[in-house]
Amino acid sequence: MQDIVRPVNGAGSHFQQTFKNIDDVLWKEAGCTTELDYTEQSSWMLFLKYLDDLEHERALKAQLLGKPYEFIIDKAHRWSTWAAPKKADGSLDHDKALIGDDLIEFVNGGLFPYLQGFKERAESPDTIEYKIGEIFSEIKNKFRSGYSLREAVELTDELRFRSQEEKHELSELYEAKIKRMGNAGRNGGEYYTPRPLIRAIVQVVKPKIGERIYDGAVGSAGFLCESHDYLRRGKLSTRQLETLQTKTFYGKEKKSLAYVIAIMNMILHGIEAPNIIHTNTLSENLADIQEKDRYDVVLANPPFGGKERKEVQQNFPIRTGETAFLFLQHFIKILKAGGRGGVVIKNTFLSNTDNASVSLRKLLLESCNLHTVLDLPGGTFQGAGVKTVVLFFEKGVPTRRVWFYQLDPGRNLGKIKPLNDDDLAEFVTLQKTFAATPKSWSVDAETIDQTTFDLSVKNPNGGEEIAHRSPAAILDEIAALDAESAEVLEEIKALL
Repeated sequence: MQDIVRPVNGAGSHFQQTFKNIDDVLWKEAGCTTELDYTEQSSWMLFLKYLDDLEHERALKAQLLGKPYEFIIDKAHRWSTWAAPKKADGSLDHDKALIGDDLIEFVNGGLFPYLQGFKERAESPDTIEYKIGEIFSEIKNKFRSGYSLREAVELTDELRFRSQEEKHELSELYEAKIKRMGNAGRNGGEYYTPRPLIRAIVQVVKPKIGERIYDGAVGSAGFLCESHDYLRRGKLSTRQLETLQTKTFYGKEKKSLAYVIAIMNMILHGIEAPNIIHTNTLSENLADIQEKDRYDVVLANPPFGGKERKEVQQNFPIRTGETAFLFLQHFIKILKAGGRGGVVIKNTFLSNTDNASVSLRKLLLESCNLHTVLDLPGGTFQGAGVKTVVLFFEKGVPTRRVWFYQLDPGRNLGKIKPLNDDDLAEFVTLQKTFAATPKSWSVDAETIDQTTFDLSVKNPNGGEEIAHRSPAAILDEIAALDAESAEVLEEIKALL
């Protein structure tokens, strides 16, 4: 598994302990009650610390070149002024550091309003100035105690963003935090797609440097971050690195907290000013999408189970209240001819008999080459009681043949035993040749019913249609969930 935090040059264990200490402070703070709160509050402090490190690095480079440097944040509102003023020896200057009610008053009445103002002052949405304004317009400080905030700020100041190793370490710790938030409850799951699944999807779609990669339901930006890590391998030229920084990754996100997390996650992965827009993707009319708006690659896990209002549905030729089905139409439309997609969707999409589902399957099969369907087991998404599939397609040519792969990790997936990279290794290998095995098979498009366009997962090598689970499998899953609940209760008892 690749979800283990690996210390880098000794810094990792220190950073790991610092993250834990920040969570401990938040746990005692009355204004913060959930994992979502912990992530939100950590994020704004991390962001300002990152910004301060970035500005000092830029100022130093300018100084070495004998050039002036204009700071983005004015002196009074800089992290190094209010959060972590230092003495000559580098230790914290307690006489200048705000604390208690003074600190809360400054953050709520001075700092946040100042940072929010960047949205109006920024030249364009592509700038880091605009991102600052957008982030601080969307979140608020939830600390009520200025003493708790002082403690959290001092801990955050121990984190450093100076080297690639430090950023990589922080990105892994932040990912672990997002994962915990994703596992914390139903709402958290909206932000988190298991990283091993994302890595497998990226390996199958194979994005290249120079292509524009898009996720219109960006969540915590897992698809964009993993694509960045995939493309970052090997030695890249200065021009290629610049392309990765500014012209490769694009996303849209409706929810405020997810937007903030996505920006912070991408920054930690090395993208200084992420191209993430805070908007409802589905409010865009499909008819308005022009060639210049299109992308080479779409990677996404749109929210399933959501319902959209009638006025939003008017933007789509195939009208439905099902959010994921509207997103799929958006993704097909926004891909360039020859563009490639990897999209997670509920498995019921393959067989639903309502008009919208049938029309959407027809659209997908006729306008794209749906070459691969990955059938995922229950428990892939923790806290979501639905089964899912991943659709892999290329736009511009109709489907001739669909290769199905039925993922069977040989165990019940859950919090204790989540999906890992090894579980998906066979799928990634077999997909290259569309190999036939007991778990994989191909279906010719001409054999698909031309009235229903039913794509149900029916393994010809034995076994019923996968939609029907055996009572034994259901009981096994209930037993696994009970075991998880018992483990959580033991953790709670240990805290009391």
